[in-house]
Amino acid sequence: MAAPAPLPSVHLMATTTITNPTTQGTGDDSLIPLYRNPTRLALSASPWRSVRYLAGHLVGGTFMGAAAALSTAAGATAAATVAGLPLLRPAASAVRRCADAERRRLRLVWRAPVRAAYATTSETGTLSRALGPWRDPAIWRDLRYLVAFWCPLALLDVSVLAVWAALLTGVTLPFWYWAPTGTDMVGYVRGSSVHGVALGYFPHGPAGPGAIGLYADTLPKAMLAAAMFGALLLLFNYVLVTAARAHAAFALANLASPAAGSPGAAA
Repeated sequence: MAAPAPLPSVHLMATTTITNPTTQGTGDDSLIPLYRNPTRLALSASPWRSVRYLAGHLVGGTFMGAAAALSTAAGATAAATVAGLPLLRPAASAVRRCADAERRRLRLVWRAPVRAAYATTSETGTLSRALGPWRDPAIWRDLRYLVAFWCPLALLDVSVLAVWAALLTGVTLPFWYWAPTGTDMVGYVRGSSVHGVALGYFPHGPAGPGAIGLYADTLPKAMLAAAMFGALLLLFNYVLVTAARAHAAFALANLASPAAGSPGAAA
């Protein structure tokens, strides 16, 4: 007796397909390459693209994460009643649109577009059609990136961008070192106006006892401080670009189909 034919799966692949990222994440396909030469890295577009990508997550990623969370919560609340079951599908569609926005933002990092493949159901029942999108692991990977990992990724972005911005501001010190007065900056003075920027600990003013650090109150001192900030900025660019690449690689791992593999995977 012939073996019975296997039953067809209720899930079909949606028409959207994955772009084969055979070189995504490699030096050839990445738009933010990590050059070994610090000067070349500083003069390239990699730091600025990294800043744009990380800052974009703080703005756009926050909005998309909140929209995905609210859509999921609204759909789950509505599904508590039979009449609200049809709202599960629009809720899933909203999550997909939020994930699609993040995929488009990955074009700042990868040359090739990143698309996901979602499963669709062929069943016609109300309950099956309502729950069909939520049985797809892809939508849960979207939520994992958009909602569950928003906070740790945002902390990474804020930390890296804050240090990078502080170092970049220090490079421009010769243009504005004279502007702060008294306690406008870190320095402390009592009953007098002292111009300059305190880079260290000055409990009794720039010339008082116990002072530790550099008080940039003249142009030569400001230029010396700017040179130190510039050297630190050259080194920190590696941290900035590495953070952006790691963030983008994590996004790709969650927002693309597992069949696409990790960045830099072979075909």
